Amino acid sequence: MARRPVVTIDGPAGAGKSTASRTLAERLGFTYLDTGALYRAVALAAGDDAALAARVDACADVAQLAGADETQLAEVARRLPLAFSANGTRLAIGDRDVTAEIRTPEISQRASKISALPAVRAALLDVQRRLAAAGGVVAEGRDVGSVVFPDAEVKLFLTADVHERARRRTAELRARGIAADEDQVRREIESRDARDAERAAAPLVCPAGALIVDSSALSAEQVVAFMLDAVTMRERS
Repeated sequence: MARRPVVTIDGPAGAGKSTASRTLAERLGFTYLDTGALYRAVALAAGDDAALAARVDACADVAQLAGADETQLAEVARRLPLAFSANGTRLAIGDRDVTAEIRTPEISQRASKISALPAVRAALLDVQRRLAAAGGVVAEGRDVGSVVFPDAEVKLFLTADVHERARRRTAELRARGIAADEDQVRREIESRDARDAERAAAPLVCPAGALIVDSSALSAEQVVAFMLDAVTMRERS
């Protein structure tokens, strides 16, 4: 049997990548790989060192973390016993399920800074590639089509208007019982967009050859249907 394709879904925060990726993987019978969750797990684990976490949270420029802090964070990434379960929808550090813990605004902001560090990205690169080596994977992230899996058979770039992304993110947080102000969420998204696009290591870009999907006016089902058609056509070709 021919190797099933690797599907990459890149895009900015709040565009709907997680929902679309999980649903697409389920319908295809593929494994879901949330690469962003790996960086969030590192951000969570960094909190075990209060001084280190405080330096990350306080820095306005990730260049301030270069040197000892970057080396320490990369070591955290290398030694974490990370394991996905439930077809990639849950993540554990050892025996501790951290699926919910890594989705707070604080961890999101810390992960965005940590993910800009080359040493941390290098520490997690092999993990991601190993998880997708057999194919049949839907990988979600911000550099999966451009850096992690540049030869992926299907590349998609999911985006949406920043105001729509802020509305969705705010609704998601409130549904989980987390107080959220939409204007503040929008500012955080804009800040994260700038960091992701401007970082020296694997910046957020639309990968070469990717199909662009603007979900601003699309339902989640319409987004998945478009993606499913793209994968089906690739497998038939």
